[in-house]
Amino acid sequence: MVEMVNRPYAGAFEKYAVQHPEVLCLSADLTSSCEIDGFRDRHPGQFLSMGMAEQNMLSFAGGLGLAGFRPFIHTFGVFLYRRPYDQLMASIAYPRRKVRLMGFLPGVTTPGGMTHQAIEDISIMRTIPNMTVLEAGDATEVEGIVEAADSIDGPVYCRVLRGSVPRLFDSPLKVGELRVLSEGTDVLVITAGITTEEAIRARGALEKAGVSVRHLHLNTLKPFDAATILAHAAEVRHGIVTLENHLVAGGIGSMTAEALAEAGMAKRLIRLGLQDTYAHGGSRPYLMKYYGMDALALVRAIEELTGQQTGIGEEALEAVRVDAVHSAVKAEAL
Repeated sequence: MVEMVNRPYAGAFEKYAVQHPEVLCLSADLTSSCEIDGFRDRHPGQFLSMGMAEQNMLSFAGGLGLAGFRPFIHTFGVFLYRRPYDQLMASIAYPRRKVRLMGFLPGVTTPGGMTHQAIEDISIMRTIPNMTVLEAGDATEVEGIVEAADSIDGPVYCRVLRGSVPRLFDSPLKVGELRVLSEGTDVLVITAGITTEEAIRARGALEKAGVSVRHLHLNTLKPFDAATILAHAAEVRHGIVTLENHLVAGGIGSMTAEALAEAGMAKRLIRLGLQDTYAHGGSRPYLMKYYGMDALALVRAIEELTGQQTGIGEEALEAVRVDAVHSAVKAEAL
């Protein structure tokens, strides 16, 4: 049974921020939704409520950075780049302000539909000069993402999980260091965030079916460690599958394709994720299944790569489910 951790971000941020008085907590009217309501109540001197005005908040945060503070901005990921894109570029990224953009509800972790789902954030944020992009994949990485983000000499965007989150890893997030979760020789699988949990499920069933999977988990999306990924890609027989909680255009699949092309490496690549579509409202498990982002979709892609029919169905995947997945424990809301 995997340990479930309730609100790991709330505890980690408070513990870190009280030790660093130059860290300020900014909220855009989603304080409880981003797990900083307790911090607001206990440490009002380090908390600023900016209201539902993200453009002003980002410009204000840039000014705080100029004054020597390190503001942590808390809102849903989608509100950190769609509405305030010009302020993000001019007030934060261009002058390299130490602003930490904590983006909650990445991808399909919210049933809120298009207005609340950050499905193109990686593709946008990685193109912005000076920007670092991190993504937490379990409770341990959520706990570590605060200190990791604050170690960056410049702006950083983080995809953060909230609520009840499984603990998959026992070592902290280290910026720039991907995790090698298995060292198979047939297929390379690359995941990040909530898709790592799905790949672990698929891996268990695939190994029983005789498919050897090499599994990499990314928590640093920019800078992208192309050299390490290419080294792993060169050691597998059939090719690569990327699985991401994001559009395949511009995300991890695109970064992997760019690395392969630039190196002249002839390896087959299948990109799983949202395929040129918005996601509608629904539960996380439903959306991941509907849009081909779950363990079964990964199994089918690997069957296509290897030309081997594994006979794996939903029943086999349920038998190796990572218990208890947080989507089953707590349905995400707004």
